[in-house]
Amino acid sequence: MDIDHELGRFGEFILRTQHIPETRARHMVMHVRRFLSRPVRQDAPLALRVKEHLQDLEREGVEEWIVEQALQSLRLYFHTFQKVEKWQAAGAVVHGEQGRFPVDEMMATLEQQLRIRNYSYRTEQTYRDWVRRFFRYVASTDEASDSKRVLVTPDTIRQFLSMLAIKEAVAASTQNQAFHSILFLCRYVIGVEIGDMENSVRARRGKKLPVVLSVEEVRALFGQMSGMTLLMARLIYGGGLRVSECIRMRIKDLDFDNDLLFVRAGKGDKDRTTLLAASLKDDLKAHMESIRGWHESDRACGVAPVYMPGALARKYPKAGSEWGWFWLFPSRTLSTDPRAGLVRRHHMTDRVIQRAIQDASGKAGIVKPVSVHTLRHSFATHLLLAGVDLRQIQEYLGHSNVETTMIYTHVVKNLRTPAVSPLDALVMESK
Repeated sequence: MDIDHELGRFGEFILRTQHIPETRARHMVMHVRRFLSRPVRQDAPLALRVKEHLQDLEREGVEEWIVEQALQSLRLYFHTFQKVEKWQAAGAVVHGEQGRFPVDEMMATLEQQLRIRNYSYRTEQTYRDWVRRFFRYVASTDEASDSKRVLVTPDTIRQFLSMLAIKEAVAASTQNQAFHSILFLCRYVIGVEIGDMENSVRARRGKKLPVVLSVEEVRALFGQMSGMTLLMARLIYGGGLRVSECIRMRIKDLDFDNDLLFVRAGKGDKDRTTLLAASLKDDLKAHMESIRGWHESDRACGVAPVYMPGALARKYPKAGSEWGWFWLFPSRTLSTDPRAGLVRRHHMTDRVIQRAIQDASGKAGIVKPVSVHTLRHSFATHLLLAGVDLRQIQEYLGHSNVETTMIYTHVVKNLRTPAVSPLDALVMESK
């Protein structure tokens, strides 16, 4: 094998289809070159060779982030680049030519690529479901495709998106979710660009104002709740949290001294701080004492440590057993981690708080469509009404652009004292 030629094509592949910056791409090629140049038995299993290579790097005193980069480079080379090369050699899509891809292998690689990029398990499930649905559609409409090999081209993608918009009349957000799932498949699994999708029929996203509760409605809603779900609802409203950020919160993320909540790996994998309401402190401390027994019981019974994000489980192998990393809102039951296969205690599911909010809304007589996210909208709107700076609210919410936060200015405009209707003025003059 001509290593220079092979690595040149690998470099072009990660620059063109993986959208990796040139500087990082050069380092990834360097990692693969170093691995391929190792004097080891070529008939040894690949997994063993990779493990020994990484151990050698660690013994040399190489920093951990570089070892992790080496591992990702080798994964991209062996499990993505070489697999794409094999598919393309078998007649897959190359520079716009039509071909058919093996479904089972693509699904396995899709899962692997999502995990390499540290996508959340919920996103992984969503992307897998949409890709499977796309494959079923292609198999049902293309005579030459079947459940094992399907045709993936810009035309089949365009037809699928158009079907969602016209036949199934899905919402714009749903169609965009489908599009990004298939885009990920093409870009990171198959290794091809799908080109311009302007010619597909796409549902348009209308401009809609968020549903916001008044202060009295929030008070009435909380009046119909109790226990852990009430505490969660108050925490969400008090800090403008997303439901996923609330249920994934850990003990260490509460800063009682500075009245702050630390949101870790929020939307877009971004960290931020937001408000911890002073009125919640005593209740949170009492709640933490009530769940500490669960943590101690899990440790005594040898239950696997709680899930640790990214490479932290390898970097800090004992951290998952520490109290600070325990979930603030743990599940009452143990469950099997779908990725690691370990039985451990996970955080509470969002369905619990969603259902509690729905029930409380009905009991409180609130006719607006209320969800957990409504509390986040209400948090931002009520701060704006109180005169808090828009940029500060943007930071609390974790919005990348202030334009996203500005939608609440339209809501506030409707909540402030309205002008007198000309009809009322006419009636008053006639009296």
